[in-house]
Amino acid sequence: MRSAATDSLPSLPASRYLAYKTEIDDAIARVFASGQFILGAQTAAFEAEFARFLGASHCVGVASGTDALELALRACGVGAGDAVMTVSWTATATVAAIERAGATPVFVDVDADTFTMDPEDLAKIIAEHLRSASGPKLKAVIPVHLYGHPADMPSIVRIARTHGLKIVEDCAQSHGATLDGRTTGTWGDAAAFSFYPTKNLGAFGDAGAVVTNDDALAERVRLLREYGWQPRHISSIPGVNSRLDELQAAMLRVLLKHLPAENRKRQELAHRYADTLSRTGVTVPLTRSSTVHAFHQYVIRSSRRDPLKSFLQDQGIATQIHYPAPVHLQPAYAGRVLHRSLPRTEAAAREVLSLPMSPYFEHAQIAKALAALTHWQKGKPSSA
Repeated sequence: MRSAATDSLPSLPASRYLAYKTEIDDAIARVFASGQFILGAQTAAFEAEFARFLGASHCVGVASGTDALELALRACGVGAGDAVMTVSWTATATVAAIERAGATPVFVDVDADTFTMDPEDLAKIIAEHLRSASGPKLKAVIPVHLYGHPADMPSIVRIARTHGLKIVEDCAQSHGATLDGRTTGTWGDAAAFSFYPTKNLGAFGDAGAVVTNDDALAERVRLLREYGWQPRHISSIPGVNSRLDELQAAMLRVLLKHLPAENRKRQELAHRYADTLSRTGVTVPLTRSSTVHAFHQYVIRSSRRDPLKSFLQDQGIATQIHYPAPVHLQPAYAGRVLHRSLPRTEAAAREVLSLPMSPYFEHAQIAKALAALTHWQKGKPSSA
């Protein structure tokens, strides 16, 4: 019999606060005592610390991950009449940022194993576009490190550089992920990070950052985030209001210290899931060689996704679908984005299921989820 509701567990942000309550409360108190709340010492310190964590030259704090993408694109010279290639299998924010920058999204299919941009399809789309004399000009590419697995950046960088395209990485789900020993966010011209509360490095409100190794690009983002002021109250370029506030920066400084340990806990849970799921017939997430997966989500695939989801709900195990529909199939974007056939993207939408993933799960919670998955093939409830 179906339970009335899945187990009531603290949200990830609530668990995060309780885990580091004293440190967070002290950080908040210091901000209030300082009397400085916008672009102050805490923001500057977090920017320096996060850049150092990534191995990047610059981090520029902004108000959200969506803003970070838009401002990174604008700083790269992307605007009206330009086209930006990305994937349709992503959060809508990726595409919204492209349109806010004035450009047209062009969709590339994903790799079936990692759900990240397929370099071969990227090359094909560029070749097709170059043969066409019409349409917007290809200006940039946004690879999305979806669910915490890095995209194939060596191949994407090689293709993009061959054609003079800017690269802006969407790192909203890949804090701490690496490929060939390099963190995501350090491969392209710029990268956008989200610190939305449920991210691996999450604030307690909206927050984001642009990361880059380009001095001039970093300075342009700094201008863009605050009305283009240079000097203050004199706009040298058209800008916006997208500033990282001191409270969020102070709390992010606390949480950044714990990010490596939390990512390891996510990876440990992922290994336990994989060991259990090897006996169920579902497809577990693939981690490419030379890659460290951040496991923002633990996403499995099954041709029987919906029955599996219902079964787990019966056992009190909450799951989600990231995402119910790719962007090109959503009503708001019909006729406003450029794409051709995206078979692997559309197949993913029919089969993916996100299992519970948190570094704060207790042993009993993990055991219950694993027991339910073990009994999935047998079609009977878990005894956990």
